[in-house]
Amino acid sequence: MPFDLTAILRMPARRSHAVARTGVTASAITLLAGALAPAAQAAEVRYMLWDSNQLPAYQQCAADFAKKTPGTTIRITQAGWNDYWTAISTGFVSGTAPDVFTNHLAKYPEFAKNQQLVDLTPYIQKDKVDTQAYAAGLVDVWGRDGKQYGLPKDWDTIGFIVNLAHAKKQGVTLADLQAMTWNPKDGGSFEQLVRRLTIDAKGRNAADPAFDRKSVAVYGYQNPGPGGMMGQTEWSHFAVTNGFRFQDKPWAGKFFYDDPKLAETLDWLAGLPAKGLSAGYESTRSLGSDAMFVGGKAAMVPQGSWMITYFAGNAKFEHAWVPLPKGPNGRRATMFNGLADSIWAGSKVKDEAWKWVKYLASADCQQVVAGHGVVFPAIRGMAEKAVEAQKKKGVDASAFLAMSKEQTFLAPIADNGSQVDELVKGAVESVLLGRQPAGVALKDANAKVNALFR
Repeated sequence: MPFDLTAILRMPARRSHAVARTGVTASAITLLAGALAPAAQAAEVRYMLWDSNQLPAYQQCAADFAKKTPGTTIRITQAGWNDYWTAISTGFVSGTAPDVFTNHLAKYPEFAKNQQLVDLTPYIQKDKVDTQAYAAGLVDVWGRDGKQYGLPKDWDTIGFIVNLAHAKKQGVTLADLQAMTWNPKDGGSFEQLVRRLTIDAKGRNAADPAFDRKSVAVYGYQNPGPGGMMGQTEWSHFAVTNGFRFQDKPWAGKFFYDDPKLAETLDWLAGLPAKGLSAGYESTRSLGSDAMFVGGKAAMVPQGSWMITYFAGNAKFEHAWVPLPKGPNGRRATMFNGLADSIWAGSKVKDEAWKWVKYLASADCQQVVAGHGVVFPAIRGMAEKAVEAQKKKGVDASAFLAMSKEQTFLAPIADNGSQVDELVKGAVESVLLGRQPAGVALKDANAKVNALFR
């Protein structure tokens, strides 16, 4: 008899900054999807993801998969970001990890090194999966030394979300916001607009000589934090347009975090609070930039396309997504990141797990995901469908598509990722807290990072 999907899920899907790719935890939800078959014949594939907003789309994919694959049950578990990775790591040790799970570029190198992931290459070759169907780079970044550790599920870019209602009151137009430029010397037109968006308790903006930076009602811009080795939403887009590069190529065991171009970028960002244009990191790290935006305390913050649904549901004022500013190199730039589904090496149902992974990466499932408009699916052309789905909900997400056609760069990837992340995070955090100038902090951190590969 068919399993009733709708009877299982009783909790409404909720999302906060917590469930984004960086954040705090959300409650776990478990869903059983598929067709029930006699115990002797049934195979259960356990699947885990972290984004509650994507859960309904994958419920539908699981139900569709069950119709095509009788006798296989898909059990989906969703948990917030922090709990998610704790569960995965603990599961590897205890032998209880999910058979298939959504993987992240910052995590998979260590998993692969510890032989916790199945090489999908034999399956891909046997079933003749068309890996050219995905957006450029999304397959390659999940492979190493002839082995493939994941099939692409989606991609993301970065943009700025702006409180448009507030901007209009300050005489800042959408056209102004879409044409911003930036440099680390005076901040360019970006900083000029941030000054106009920053308002003190008496309603004076930061361009007014009488502006009181000690009594700010609305900050024009808010940096999310240190950002670790990627600085995905925090600083990578600024730094790359200033001439910075992370490494020569993926897996290269040499990083360039000591580049003066990155140092001057971070010094500029760290200097915004002293001008009253941003809140200091020490006073905002617990609250977070997203909550500040939703609460009307910050007029503009950088975020990824995976947060479209969150802001649409929580920002109760007119807002808009705009492209990132052009930098000193005359271009806009964004990290082009992609998630993939991986199979745990300890799975007892690897063949069935592969069928599910292949289905997740198929046009049939990604068409469903596109229709929900939460993320941009990995298959070429599906992102446009997602934008159309978002448009029907009253959200213009075209800025992210525009950014995907600008200068894009992949996330840094190498062994020892967790150690690299901690070292860089600590260095950038010391800069944001005013404890060290960026040049000093990054030189020391980069030396320690590169020493990991000797």
